[in-house]
Amino acid sequence: MITAGSVPQLRRGVRLSFDHVRETHVLLFPEGVLVPNATAAAVLGLCDGARSVTDITAVLETRYSGVREQDVLDVLARLGERRVVAWT
Repeated sequence: MITAGSVPQLRRGVRLSFDHVRETHVLLFPEGVLVPNATAAAVLGLCDGARSVTDITAVLETRYSGVREQDVLDVLARLGERRVVAWT
């Protein structure tokens, strides 16, 4: 179960990159490509295997208004289901 203290990181072989042609972030992995929305890209960019969900939420709160920890947890849970995020 994912909690506020969980520490997410991109799974091995998964890479977040910016596609300058499409002007959007893309998530590259051996089985394919995902185009995350801006919210998911912001969260994924902070998944370094060191920051907890609480830490990620705190960073996002400095950039955007109205960030809720539950929203970050929901985004990470969906990305975990797609097997692009792992937990340390």
